[in-house]
Amino acid sequence: MGAAAPRAVVFDLWNTIAEWPAEAWAEVRPSVAERVGLTLEEFDARWYGDLAHVREMGPLADALAVIGASPETSAEILELRRDVTLQGLEPVPGAGETIAALRERGLKIGLITVCSEDVPLLWQETAFHGLFDAEVFSCSVGLRKPDPRIYHLALEQLGVEPGEAVFVGDGANDELAGAERVGMKAILLERDDTDVEWAGRRIRALPELLNVVAPAMPQGQSLGHRQNDTRSG
Repeated sequence: MGAAAPRAVVFDLWNTIAEWPAEAWAEVRPSVAERVGLTLEEFDARWYGDLAHVREMGPLADALAVIGASPETSAEILELRRDVTLQGLEPVPGAGETIAALRERGLKIGLITVCSEDVPLLWQETAFHGLFDAEVFSCSVGLRKPDPRIYHLALEQLGVEPGEAVFVGDGANDELAGAERVGMKAILLERDDTDVEWAGRRIRALPELLNVVAPAMPQGQSLGHRQNDTRSG
């Protein structure tokens, strides 16, 4: 990764360290569309169109109100959505082990995710809770990738400069170029269905990060110690 050893690794969530449960959401969407009086085609056009930024930068009820959902209907839809989302909030193979190994080697760990409010509402119930030194949910902060402010917010919480951090993601939302524009290094996690143009570093599996950003240090030494870094829990 260059001469300077990184002090932090910041992960994307969906389709990077967790797999979005697309099939489960596909089963539920017709019921959601019916509740707001739309056909599935009409609902998808709105959900993935003009409502996308609204639901990813604030409460789901705000997005659903745009298409006429009552508070009661919004609560029902949020419950359906929570059930689906919870199915996906499981670390993919190698994610938990990689994060643990990076922390053992003295790196701070961050998260920046573009998501709706069901993710932070469920977070404490998942295996991800407690793994990160900084967590930035787009719906909670009113920002989404690749807005430079969302990266700087995570970096501020981690207490590192952009050049001391590496961002890892599947490339959605122009997130990799966004990270590099603020001065971070970026790595694409390449998937079988990856359709992202990226000339930078790529990995095929999360454990590869250990050799890319944090090669094993001599016993008793860590990157954190070498940087005179301190961290509470």
